[in-house]
Amino acid sequence: MTIFKEKLDEEYVTTSEAKEILVEIEDERAADEERDLRYELARAIEHVNRFAELDADESRELVEELTDLDQVDVPTAVKITDLLPEDRTELRSVFAQERYSLDGEELDEILDVVAKYA
Repeated sequence: MTIFKEKLDEEYVTTSEAKEILVEIEDERAADEERDLRYELARAIEHVNRFAELDADESRELVEELTDLDQVDVPTAVKITDLLPEDRTELRSVFAQERYSLDGEELDEILDVVAKYA
């Protein structure tokens, strides 16, 4: 017998937003002396502290600006926000899994938006 869990909600968050959420959880756990910080949670906190470049508000603004462009959907915008690519090669790696490729002008348009925040 297999037990399946129903997915109730799904939301894409950037590393910076995840950092904000995990900081709240860490503070809750620190306040309660009986609860320990599990290994997975400690590693997740370490990861977001190391790789979150922007603050949560800036990252959400960047995602919104990127999704305003026709060629970028939400999951891709979140990847771009987490990576903050600096050139076309780095940006092309984000789109490597997609079934389409972007021309130079489209890539430059995305890089211009990213440059405002990087």
